[in-house]
Amino acid sequence: MAGNSQRRGKRSTAKKGAAGGTGGKNRDSLKGRGRTLPADERPWHKGYSGTEKLPMKTAWKQDKERRAAEEEGRPPKIGKPGTKDTTWGRGWGASSGGAAGGRSAGGRGAAGRGATGRGGPRVAPGRRSNPSRDAPELLVGRNPVVEALRAEVPGTALYVAQGIDIDDRITEAVRSAGDRGIAILEVTRAELDRMTGGVLHQGIGLQVPAFAYEPFEDLVAAAAEHPTPLLVALDGVTDPRNLGAVIRSAAAFGAQGVFMPERRAAGITATSWRTSAGAAARVPVSQVTNLTRAIKACQREGWTVVGLDADGDTSLYDLEVAVGPVILVVGSEGRGLSRLVGETCDLTVGIPMASEVESLNASVAAAVALAEVARRRARR
Repeated sequence: MAGNSQRRGKRSTAKKGAAGGTGGKNRDSLKGRGRTLPADERPWHKGYSGTEKLPMKTAWKQDKERRAAEEEGRPPKIGKPGTKDTTWGRGWGASSGGAAGGRSAGGRGAAGRGATGRGGPRVAPGRRSNPSRDAPELLVGRNPVVEALRAEVPGTALYVAQGIDIDDRITEAVRSAGDRGIAILEVTRAELDRMTGGVLHQGIGLQVPAFAYEPFEDLVAAAAEHPTPLLVALDGVTDPRNLGAVIRSAAAFGAQGVFMPERRAAGITATSWRTSAGAAARVPVSQVTNLTRAIKACQREGWTVVGLDADGDTSLYDLEVAVGPVILVVGSEGRGLSRLVGETCDLTVGIPMASEVESLNASVAAAVALAEVARRRARR
């Protein structure tokens, strides 16, 4: 036979040609899938409003959300949106004692600064987060909890550690919570440690809604009715412990209120409440959008604005204006008074010190200045 027809392994079929075209790679995946269903038409969505039976996984998620909402004392985020959570603070009105209910102690979420949480008080030790404005908080410590209950702060649950030493404050807190219908939950000390993020709690904690600040206009108007008006303004104090200490000093030396900026400053958290030893329930606290503008508005009403500054032009012991309507401005922990606030003050005062100390802590300086103002007013 001619050629190589006797070759072993010769091809006996025609060479394979090109595969038939598909009209483009993954053409089927480019086909339209129709309109996007709204939430109330999706059986798997929490906003589903139909009567069709929910899938098992969706029903489990919604049941889980209901249990979490019961523990945190808030409406469940299922179906149509509900009303916002009740807030607490001065001027909150009647108390609202809701049950924490559900599984034992420990809500969902992570605690924020001190002992405040996003969506609940539970937290791993040492963890911190930035809670939302409407998130519930956990007040801890025997004095702060008792003061909050006396002030009828609308608590939603009282947590008491097992095996703690019972004293008059614990007895009063439990009795007051029971009288108001607040759920009382006994938990282990380890569980309470996790809920508070390692903050010293003394075996007791009260879960409350977020703090409600006093309107600034109402704060100034109420203070102006006092025979010797005195307000404290905080210029960028970022440590909640310093804020709580200033509020405590303001209550001790007769100030009628405290106000500070909304941004780049500490707000009332469980840590500041605890540091104030409950004084936040007696002293109105307000937040303003612009501190300089708020101070100028008070100056037009006849207030004298005094700024604390280590290099102040006047000695605190020569503060003759202390007997009139005064706003005492305390600067931040690091930089002191900001430039605009310092320029707005009517005068700046320094605290005489015997030794070569660079400066005092913001809350300590505020306490010293408030004590001097109170002394001058008492002598008058």
